[in-house]
Amino acid sequence: MPPHDHDHGHNHAHSAESRRKIVNRLSRIEGHIRGIKTMVSEDRHCPEVLIQVAAVRGALDRVARLILDEHLSECVARAAHEGNIEAELEELKAALDRFLP
Repeated sequence: MPPHDHDHGHNHAHSAESRRKIVNRLSRIEGHIRGIKTMVSEDRHCPEVLIQVAAVRGALDRVARLILDEHLSECVARAAHEGNIEAELEELKAALDRFLP
């Protein structure tokens, strides 16, 4: 994934606690994916593997929701306060277009 390279005239900073929660969740998902790779390597029953894939999807959706909530409450609110809400919303719409099927 390419680096986050946009500039809105503000620092893209979130709380350390928020970042820690998201990184911890992603680390758990990473471990879960390694477990799925092991299941496939061991030729485990396909329905078992699919159940685990569904669990990872759900976990990723929950991480995405945390990121979106954080973005709305921090970045969009800050952009509204600073008077550049239009640019922030356009960027969010573009991201959602790629994120949502």
